[in-house]
Amino acid sequence: MNVVIRAAKPTDVPSIFELIKELALYEKAPEQVSNTSKGLEEDLFEKNLCQAIVAEIDAEIVGFALHYTSYSTWKGACLYLEDFYVKEDKRTLGIGQLLFDEIIRIAKESKVKRMDWQVLAWNEPAIRFYQKQQAILDPEWLNGRLFFE
Repeated sequence: MNVVIRAAKPTDVPSIFELIKELALYEKAPEQVSNTSKGLEEDLFEKNLCQAIVAEIDAEIVGFALHYTSYSTWKGACLYLEDFYVKEDKRTLGIGQLLFDEIIRIAKESKVKRMDWQVLAWNEPAIRFYQKQQAILDPEWLNGRLFFE
């Protein structure tokens, strides 16, 4: 099995968007996906609001990570890992580690001061993965959010 980790291309957007919908289903919130494949493509490749990498096996995209630059008034530029997902039937193949390692490489190359992400409190497999990475999972902060349509 040859896993290729690479930057996403516009032709990858439909596959990435399908993985986003799979992720929403896994997180028990499929009805909350209001983005579209077209919107994702515009944000990634026209507006450059975010970037994505993909994991590919035999030309099939089986995972992705989407990130963008955020800013901390205390630290400066940071990398925010918005979503990170590997197809369920491919999760024991080390693909998640390859994607995460590439995101870390991108963060270091970008000279950001910190990398942030969220994980749902009930997602034990993800929590164990992040703990294996020596990540700090901070229980002090609550997430604030407003929605605009």
